[in-house]
Amino acid sequence: MKKILLLAATASLLAIGETKAQNILDAAKKATGTTSSTGNLSNLTSGIMGQLTPSLGLNNTQQPKVTDLVSGFLKQKAGIMPLQQTNPTEYTSKFKGLQGGLFSKLKGVFTAAQYAKFLGLKPKASDATNVLSQLFF
Repeated sequence: MKKILLLAATASLLAIGETKAQNILDAAKKATGTTSSTGNLSNLTSGIMGQLTPSLGLNNTQQPKVTDLVSGFLKQKAGIMPLQQTNPTEYTSKFKGLQGGLFSKLKGVFTAAQYAKFLGLKPKASDATNVLSQLFF
Protein backbone atom coordinates (compact mmCIF):
# COMPACT_ATOMS: atom_id res chain seq x y z
CA MET A 1 0.00 0.00 0.00
CA LYS A 2 2.84 2.39 0.90
CA LYS A 3 4.52 1.68 -2.44
CA ILE A 4 1.34 2.50 -4.33
CA LEU A 5 0.93 5.78 -2.43
CA LEU A 6 4.59 6.61 -2.99
CA LEU A 7 4.25 5.90 -6.72
CA ALA A 8 1.08 7.98 -6.94
CA ALA A 9 2.70 10.88 -5.10
CA THR A 10 5.78 10.70 -7.35
CA ALA A 11 3.63 10.63 -10.48
CA SER A 12 1.66 13.63 -9.21
CA LEU A 13 4.81 15.61 -8.50
CA LEU A 14 6.21 14.80 -11.95
CA ALA A 15 2.96 15.88 -13.60
CA ILE A 16 2.94 19.14 -11.65
CA GLY A 17 6.58 19.79 -12.54
CA GLU A 18 5.90 19.12 -16.20
CA THR A 19 2.91 21.46 -16.18
CA LYS A 20 4.95 24.24 -14.56
CA ALA A 21 7.75 23.72 -17.09
CA GLN A 22 5.25 23.91 -19.94
CA ASN A 23 3.75 27.11 -18.49
CA ILE A 24 7.22 28.66 -18.31
CA LEU A 25 7.91 27.59 -21.90
CA ASP A 26 4.58 29.05 -23.05
CA ALA A 27 5.34 32.33 -21.28
CA ALA A 28 8.73 32.51 -22.98
CA LYS A 29 7.14 31.88 -26.35
CA LYS A 30 4.58 34.62 -25.73
CA ALA A 31 7.35 37.01 -24.77
CA THR A 32 9.12 36.38 -28.07
CA GLY A 33 5.89 36.62 -30.00
CA THR A 34 6.10 33.08 -31.31
CA THR A 35 4.05 30.05 -30.43
CA SER A 36 5.19 27.87 -33.27
CA SER A 37 7.83 30.18 -34.58
CA THR A 38 8.00 28.93 -38.16
CA GLY A 39 4.24 28.80 -38.63
CA ASN A 40 3.62 32.11 -36.90
CA LEU A 41 6.36 33.91 -38.85
CA SER A 42 5.14 32.37 -42.09
CA ASN A 43 1.55 33.47 -41.40
CA LEU A 44 2.71 36.93 -40.40
CA THR A 45 4.83 37.26 -43.55
CA SER A 46 1.88 36.12 -45.67
CA GLY A 47 -0.39 38.66 -43.98
CA ILE A 48 2.08 41.48 -44.54
CA MET A 49 2.58 40.50 -48.17
CA GLY A 50 -1.19 40.26 -48.57
CA GLN A 51 -1.37 43.96 -47.73
CA LEU A 52 1.81 45.18 -49.42
CA THR A 53 1.33 43.45 -52.78
CA PRO A 54 -1.95 45.14 -53.77
CA SER A 55 -1.25 48.41 -51.94
CA LEU A 56 2.09 48.94 -53.66
CA GLY A 57 1.36 47.07 -56.88
CA LEU A 58 4.32 44.74 -56.44
CA ASN A 59 5.26 42.85 -59.59
CA ASN A 60 6.25 39.20 -59.87
CA THR A 61 9.95 40.06 -59.62
CA GLN A 62 9.53 42.19 -56.50
CA GLN A 63 7.24 39.85 -54.55
CA PRO A 64 9.75 37.08 -53.70
CA LYS A 65 12.45 39.63 -52.85
CA VAL A 66 10.16 41.55 -50.50
CA THR A 67 8.88 38.29 -48.99
CA ASP A 68 12.45 37.20 -48.20
CA LEU A 69 13.31 40.58 -46.70
CA VAL A 70 10.18 40.71 -44.55
CA SER A 71 10.59 37.11 -43.40
CA GLY A 72 14.23 37.68 -42.47
CA PHE A 73 13.34 40.86 -40.58
CA LEU A 74 10.59 39.10 -38.62
CA LYS A 75 12.96 36.27 -37.64
CA GLN A 76 15.54 38.77 -36.41
CA LYS A 77 12.86 40.75 -34.57
CA ALA A 78 11.64 37.57 -32.85
CA GLY A 79 15.20 37.05 -31.63
CA ILE A 80 15.28 40.41 -29.84
CA MET A 81 11.69 40.41 -28.51
CA PRO A 82 12.69 39.18 -25.01
CA LEU A 83 14.68 42.41 -24.64
CA GLN A 84 11.45 44.39 -24.89
CA GLN A 85 10.60 43.16 -21.39
CA THR A 86 14.05 42.90 -19.85
CA ASN A 87 15.92 45.83 -21.44
CA PRO A 88 13.63 48.19 -23.40
CA THR A 89 16.46 50.59 -24.28
CA GLU A 90 18.55 47.86 -25.86
CA TYR A 91 15.47 46.48 -27.63
CA THR A 92 14.68 49.89 -29.11
CA SER A 93 18.27 50.33 -30.27
CA LYS A 94 18.43 46.89 -31.89
CA PHE A 95 14.96 47.24 -33.41
CA LYS A 96 15.88 50.58 -35.00
CA GLY A 97 18.98 48.93 -36.50
CA LEU A 98 16.98 46.01 -37.89
CA GLN A 99 14.27 48.31 -39.19
CA GLY A 100 16.82 50.62 -40.82
CA GLY A 101 18.42 47.65 -42.56
CA LEU A 102 15.04 46.40 -43.79
CA PHE A 103 13.95 49.81 -45.05
CA SER A 104 17.28 50.33 -46.81
CA LYS A 105 16.94 46.99 -48.60
CA LEU A 106 13.29 47.64 -49.46
CA LYS A 107 14.29 50.99 -50.95
CA GLY A 108 16.48 49.06 -53.38
CA VAL A 109 13.60 46.76 -54.41
CA PHE A 110 10.77 49.32 -54.57
CA THR A 111 10.45 52.14 -57.02
CA ALA A 112 10.63 55.63 -55.48
CA ALA A 113 6.84 55.93 -55.69
CA GLN A 114 6.32 52.51 -54.09
CA TYR A 115 8.72 53.33 -51.26
CA ALA A 116 6.97 56.62 -50.54
CA LYS A 117 3.63 54.81 -50.53
CA PHE A 118 5.08 52.11 -48.26
CA LEU A 119 6.12 54.75 -45.69
CA GLY A 120 2.61 56.18 -45.92
CA LEU A 121 1.18 52.81 -44.84
CA LYS A 122 2.71 53.21 -41.37
CA PRO A 123 -0.02 52.95 -38.74
CA LYS A 124 -0.31 55.89 -36.35
CA ALA A 125 0.36 53.57 -33.41
CA SER A 126 1.15 49.92 -32.86
CA ASP A 127 -2.03 48.01 -33.61
CA ALA A 128 -2.32 44.25 -33.07
CA THR A 129 -5.01 44.07 -35.76
CA ASN A 130 -2.76 45.65 -38.42
CA VAL A 131 0.02 43.27 -39.52
CA LEU A 132 2.01 46.16 -40.93
CA SER A 133 2.61 47.30 -37.35
CA GLN A 134 5.17 44.49 -37.15
CA LEU A 135 7.38 46.39 -39.60
CA PHE A 136 7.09 49.77 -37.94
CA PHE A 137 6.83 49.05 -34.19
